[in-house]
Amino acid sequence: MLYVVGLGPGEKEKMSLEAIETIKKVEVIVGYTTYVRLIKELVGEKEIVSTGMKQEIDRCRKAIELAQKGKTVAVISSGDAGVYGMAGLILELISQMNEELAVKVIPGITASIAGAALLGAPLMNDFCHISLSDLMTPWEIIEKRLHAAASADFVICLYNPRSKGRPKHLEKALAIIQQYKSEDTIIGLAKDVGREKEQAIITTIADLDETVVDMTTVVLIGNKETYTEDNQMITPRGYRL
Repeated sequence: MLYVVGLGPGEKEKMSLEAIETIKKVEVIVGYTTYVRLIKELVGEKEIVSTGMKQEIDRCRKAIELAQKGKTVAVISSGDAGVYGMAGLILELISQMNEELAVKVIPGITASIAGAALLGAPLMNDFCHISLSDLMTPWEIIEKRLHAAASADFVICLYNPRSKGRPKHLEKALAIIQQYKSEDTIIGLAKDVGREKEQAIITTIADLDETVVDMTTVVLIGNKETYTEDNQMITPRGYRL
């Protein structure tokens, strides 16, 4: 049996009971080294298969191989395994096989949802997720998605917003978004959600300090109705009050 488990943003309190019970009962844990560290108290003496960044395919193939040998295996992802996680890759690889393998995806709290709770209620109306990482998706396609989302006035959740290797991606994304949204549009930054350095910052497009944004930050850009009250970011659902 092969499980694909979403760990949530980092702390045990934000993991589902199903995720915790799955990790406890499996024989093997497979995951990125940092994510394995997050659940070290649950792992105990289990067999661990961990690798660094950009070795996702190798990890998933190893997990499938172990499950085929009859072991119960959990592939772990931060957040939700089906949102920029390992669930899709596992299912893609298995679909290429000539034999069946039982797979169960265990959902987790993704960064935008955990970040939204930290910031207030910014996702009360239609919203979308866009990753600014062009490692898997060409930047030209990311730009088209930014144009579409901003022109439709979605609340936009930006994943992988800024890194040492991509220091200008957030700046370029905001330049596109400002073609459709005012510079006074509310922005929420949720940093290191569920971890020791957790931080919530509410600002505007005009006042954003991009240097505080990194790969552990999710950027939530409001719609035209989003406002702040008592240091909380609120997007109205449309109720008549």
